[in-house]
Amino acid sequence: MTSRLATWSLAAAAAAALLAAPRPAAAQQPARGSAELLTALAAKPTPKTADGQIDFSGMWDHLGGIEFVQPRHLADGSVCVRGCASAEVVKGGIAPGNAATPAPDPTTNFPKYKPEFTAKVKQLHDQQVKHDTVLLCHAPGVPRIGPPQKIVQGRRDIVFLYDDPSGGFFRIVPIDGRPHRTDLPESYLGDPVGRIEGDTLVVETVNFNDETWLTDDGAFHTKDLKVVERLRRVGDTIQYEAIAHDPAVLIEPWVARRQTLWITDLELEEPARCDDRDLAHVVDATHHDNPR
Repeated sequence: MTSRLATWSLAAAAAAALLAAPRPAAAQQPARGSAELLTALAAKPTPKTADGQIDFSGMWDHLGGIEFVQPRHLADGSVCVRGCASAEVVKGGIAPGNAATPAPDPTTNFPKYKPEFTAKVKQLHDQQVKHDTVLLCHAPGVPRIGPPQKIVQGRRDIVFLYDDPSGGFFRIVPIDGRPHRTDLPESYLGDPVGRIEGDTLVVETVNFNDETWLTDDGAFHTKDLKVVERLRRVGDTIQYEAIAHDPAVLIEPWVARRQTLWITDLELEEPARCDDRDLAHVVDATHHDNPR
């Protein structure tokens, strides 16, 4: 009996020691969109389809959509939406260092307009709350809508799916050699055709209406706009570039902000209905930027 009690005591002591011993800390995951994460994902093998082409299918994260809105409460009681210094954030705002990387100021990369159109750009910028159609929940146009959140690839078409602040949108991109259609009306997102060049999907889009902007702050375009997008898959990342050609008003083609997309296991959900409730209460023309 004494021997059995001693054995139980030793076992209990060993178990208590194991419970008290410090456990190894869980490995910290790379931050969303960080250089560490993108480097690791880019090093992975690039998947291919059954017929040997690069496979662009997947859910792709890029800190897009409504995430440019990162309100922070400042010490003076005001709320800052973009470009806020972390030292100014007070209780109730986003903790410094925990927010997603904000989009850059659109004015640092703005289309170069011919001199005779600069006054129009300024007028649209100053009265953005009246003229920017995305504030009325219209489709933002291309390239302003940015890269897709989901890509579905077939043999004849590639489908782009978007989760945008203005709503859910889609684009169907033929990749089997079909030309641009001639029976379509002008539209917000235009008429795309695509081709796969090695590891890159090239999409050329034309037949736009003139109700959208290239980017924020009055960057208008004509109906002759042509946008060429290039999506290069590298491992589990995509390098995205979009170039807008509109020689009637632009001095040179405009290259939109280059972005890197990365694969994610998140899925699209039905977006909330875009319902403007602000414009009727606008007091003056002041506004914040609306980058994507």
